[in-house]
Amino acid sequence: MSSDAKRASNARYLAKFKTVSVRFTQTDAVAVQSAADSAGESLNAYIVGAVAQRMERDANSAPKSPAEALPPEVENMLE
Repeated sequence: MSSDAKRASNARYLAKFKTVSVRFTQTDAVAVQSAADSAGESLNAYIVGAVAQRMERDANSAPKSPAEALPPEVENMLE
C-alpha cells in the first residue's frame, strides 16, 4: 500500500497532464509502435513528438494576417 504522501505526490503529478485516447487500426498500431521502437522512443513520446512537429509545421505555414487567408480573387475584389 502507498502512503498518504505518495498518493498526494501522484495526484499532483497527474494533475499536470490530460489523458487523450487515440485509436489505430491493428495494422497502423503495429506500424507506429515499430517506428517508435526504431526511433528509440516510447509510443507516447513518439506520438507526442509527431503531433508537436505537425503543429509547428502548420503554424509556420499559417497565414500571417487575415488578408493572406483570402483567395486572390476575393482579395482583388477588395482593392
